[in-house]
Amino acid sequence: MNETAAAQAPIRDAATVVVLDRTAPGGPSVLMGQRGKAAAFMPSKYVFPGGAVDAGDSNAALEGAISEASARRLALEPRDGSSVTAHALAAAALRELAEETGLMIGKSGAAPADWERYIEAGLGPDPSGLIFFFRAITPPMRPRRFDARFLLLDAEAIHGDRRDFSQACDELSHLHWVPITQARRLDLPFITEVVLAEVGALVAEAGDGALAEPASVPFFDNRSAVPRFMRIA
Repeated sequence: MNETAAAQAPIRDAATVVVLDRTAPGGPSVLMGQRGKAAAFMPSKYVFPGGAVDAGDSNAALEGAISEASARRLALEPRDGSSVTAHALAAAALRELAEETGLMIGKSGAAPADWERYIEAGLGPDPSGLIFFFRAITPPMRPRRFDARFLLLDAEAIHGDRRDFSQACDELSHLHWVPITQARRLDLPFITEVVLAEVGALVAEAGDGALAEPASVPFFDNRSAVPRFMRIA
């Protein structure tokens, strides 16, 4: 793809899930996997599970809702050409997590029609534990561009064994829990390093208590050639 085409690549709404295990033996850890060498977007990099919002995510049946605080912030700073909702972003986050890792968050109930893993488990996906804490838009001149909302999830909400990745697809390899203090040794995209620093701050703030909504959400806005940074409050 030439530079002109890359600069004009459409920006797609996306959701990324940072699953945090604060009980891991090596200290607070996050779930990461490696993208393939041939991937068009961030090849060989270690990333968090996630992906683009699909059309069906808008109407996906969920057993619960994301918090009011997160929903309100997800609606702020809308992007021209996007009508994505907090519901669609939450659904995309749980769908991608199940597809890429095999892990599910839900409670007894009905699953969306094509969510095979949830249907087999008899679970309805529950986004109530997701916390919106970071947002970044891929800069111009990239072959693919995303408006990614990063959602934090406590691993205690996972249904079943959080270390069982037997049902994962092959999009991410080397899935494993990485101590936050060691994650920077991996081959990471720059924005992932920034996200990890934000997660570390939220962990320190929570201490032994429950994870809480942040005071504000960092937003790296690269929708145009002139980058902008702000905090969504």
